[in-house]
Amino acid sequence: MSASRLVKKPLLAAAAQLKRTGRALGKLKPAPVHPAQALHDIKARRAARRRPSGLQLALADRVDFLNPAHWDELATQSIFLSRDYLRVLEAHAPDNLEPRYALAYDDGRPVAALLLQRVTVGGAQLRKPGSQRLVAAPMAGLREHLLVCGNLLVWGPRSMALAPDTDPGQLWHGICEAIYRLRRADKLDGQSDLALIKDLGMPGDAVPPTLRLLGYRSVETEPDMVLTLRPEWRSWDDYLASMTSSYRSAAKKLLKDCAAAGVTLREASAAEMQARADELHALYGQVHAAQGLRLATLTPGYLPAMAQALGARFRCRVAEHADGRWLGFVTSVHDGDTTLGYYIGYDRAANAEAPLYLSLLQSTVQDAIAFGSSRLSLGRTALEPKAKMGAKPEPLSCAVRHRVSALNWITTALTKTAEHDEPPERSPFKTAPVDAA
Repeated sequence: MSASRLVKKPLLAAAAQLKRTGRALGKLKPAPVHPAQALHDIKARRAARRRPSGLQLALADRVDFLNPAHWDELATQSIFLSRDYLRVLEAHAPDNLEPRYALAYDDGRPVAALLLQRVTVGGAQLRKPGSQRLVAAPMAGLREHLLVCGNLLVWGPRSMALAPDTDPGQLWHGICEAIYRLRRADKLDGQSDLALIKDLGMPGDAVPPTLRLLGYRSVETEPDMVLTLRPEWRSWDDYLASMTSSYRSAAKKLLKDCAAAGVTLREASAAEMQARADELHALYGQVHAAQGLRLATLTPGYLPAMAQALGARFRCRVAEHADGRWLGFVTSVHDGDTTLGYYIGYDRAANAEAPLYLSLLQSTVQDAIAFGSSRLSLGRTALEPKAKMGAKPEPLSCAVRHRVSALNWITTALTKTAEHDEPPERSPFKTAPVDAA
């Protein structure tokens, strides 16, 4: 690399950082507000926070403590609300996470099923290992509690099920009431200053107005990258045939490069996952440790237990070396009409020699087709390779509230400065045939 490039690269990175900082500071400028309107809004929020929703609530620390028929009536909306999955979560939850549950009723009829999580956050979850020594000491003593309406181990709106024929304003008011009651009930174990409603399947500016009225501030996060599967895709070859020649060649080359390195991809059984749980966990750990924000870390038994409990609704594909070593894995979960390309792990050194990550990632298309899904949800990270697979962004947002209403201005400032990368535009497919009139 030339000397000019060595100098130019850090300068460009610094310039980009300054631009992001400038945009963030610009967002902190208060928008002009009419005093009369501001006073009206303050009074309306104060009244809403002191008014019950009118729904009845059942709260529990275990899903089996709730009425199973009432829970199942709503929980069919996602496998991540099924009692099969939730029992796995309870038995193999991360050390800093405790599940909580709520059922909301309208005159005895269940109208909302909610999974919540009480999370203890320390400095280790908020920075990469070994980085920023100057902040390591003060961060080490950090210990805060967060109440999440959602599941930190999955993305998307898969942690609440709402009855479709109920007033949405009352439903969201009931959800906030359940969060408030659980936060108060957990006070003896440590105050939860922040409440977070995670992964609403909508843009930040479309978050229900009831949440704003009750003191929540919305923030749009990275989108979920979703591949819409065409009905004519009955196999991996059908998917490849629909791509333009350059993208098709690139997809095939990934598998050829892996084969040249002595690596093949195959399905692993639940029994194999259990027997080699530590090996799988070490591969997951190499990916997880590189993330800057790690609010929850999987336990070694979580994925094998999911495979056992979910059976045919769960798949694990491994990148296996000719000598029998597992160099990577990816899991897929069948959730209604959607397949989730779930957790992935790989040996970072081996990935430098062969495209393990990209090969495993694109193999989830095979799983989605085999499951008969119409959508493949690939999550937030690695936007570029997912776009090359044909995935398009779908918006996700969160809502957050501080327990002290007067301090919500801090929350508002933070949500205004939040930024995320925009997914690139890619068109890997041939033009779809138009049906004759």
